Amino acid sequence: MRYGRVGTAGRGAGRRGVLEAVALAGCGALLAAGCSPEGGPGARPGGSPPGTASAGSGSPGAAASASGASASPEASGPPAKGSVTVTGEVAKGLESPWGVAPLPGGDLLVASRDKGTISRVAVGSGAVTQIGKVPGVAPGGEGGLLGLALSPSFASDRLVYAYFTTESDNRIARMRYDEQRPPGQQLGAPDTVLRGIPKGLIHNGGRIAFGPDKMLYAGTGETGDTGLAQDKKSLGGKILRMTPDGEPVHGNPEADSVVYSYGHRNVQGLAWDKDKRLWASEFGQHTWDELNLIEPGANYGWPEAEGKAGRPGFRDPVAVWKTDEASPSGIAWAEGSVWMAGLKGNRLWRIPLAGAVPVAEPEAFLEGKYGRLRTVVALGGDKLLLVTSETDGRGSPEAGDDRILTLTVR
Repeated sequence: MRYGRVGTAGRGAGRRGVLEAVALAGCGALLAAGCSPEGGPGARPGGSPPGTASAGSGSPGAAASASGASASPEASGPPAKGSVTVTGEVAKGLESPWGVAPLPGGDLLVASRDKGTISRVAVGSGAVTQIGKVPGVAPGGEGGLLGLALSPSFASDRLVYAYFTTESDNRIARMRYDEQRPPGQQLGAPDTVLRGIPKGLIHNGGRIAFGPDKMLYAGTGETGDTGLAQDKKSLGGKILRMTPDGEPVHGNPEADSVVYSYGHRNVQGLAWDKDKRLWASEFGQHTWDELNLIEPGANYGWPEAEGKAGRPGFRDPVAVWKTDEASPSGIAWAEGSVWMAGLKGNRLWRIPLAGAVPVAEPEAFLEGKYGRLRTVVALGGDKLLLVTSETDGRGSPEAGDDRILTLTVR
């Protein structure tokens, strides 16, 4: 059955049946998966990012070659056809959820874009408890409290990083999470690590994540001012790489800059594959949304190029979609594929990869069943979290929206 677009009766009817099944499934998959901190034994703090090569121009094939990736070193990659099973509903009734950070032990921290609050979701019961409000958040349009990430040393420093919009800019700050304090008062004062990212009613980017190198990465937008994307002195329309203190990292394209790649329109998805290659999802304008393989110093073309332009000096995307089929936000890597949440597209995309080369056409799942999809989180193995986004002002929320679901994927 093909479900209708946002607000149609077909989507509502489809969602009701699915949600009844999900309620019976519970949250056992998430509890079984567990969580682990970012980074790993091979991480190299302050060093050049693993799995990258010098930037070049041209097509995805050239990018794959520069990274030493091809379809053959990893056998044939994952199967051309995958599968998605919704195994549980972790939480419901969330307001404008955006960033999600899994805690050791399995509970989740969830950011509310419009309320400017961070809540803890108990995986077993689905109970939602506000731990605090982030001072200075100024919601508006696509801005507000956006991405969350835990410090690579969270077990000892208890630091939660947040990307958010203020009255003057977008910025990244960190706060100490003290579970011994009363609910609602468990966040310490924000310590700003990076300020001055351009803000707007649209295209604020907002995804942050610690990479395998234990450095902090951020996807930003050009706020509708397209010229910012090609301006290397601006933090807008970029992917940024910095130390946990917000400083430029050895191995960045320019030693005194946190700019890692440029020519982006609005990056809201960041993920690393098993070989530590960085992938990013990007909103197109009217024609092509993109999945890009990110390399330091590379120019991804906006606003001069959109989609697979094949123009010298610009890096082409690995995969593209029409904007009404995707409008991508969060991504995650699992089981040999990148999994990409679609907002306007109301579906979850699977992009199967052998190295950096797609082994088949992207495959859509859950089309129209849960409405707008915002965030995907890898839990290890074949387990994912999926966050809906029906209460963000552009959806048609139904009873119980928004939700966090557990998935088993192949």
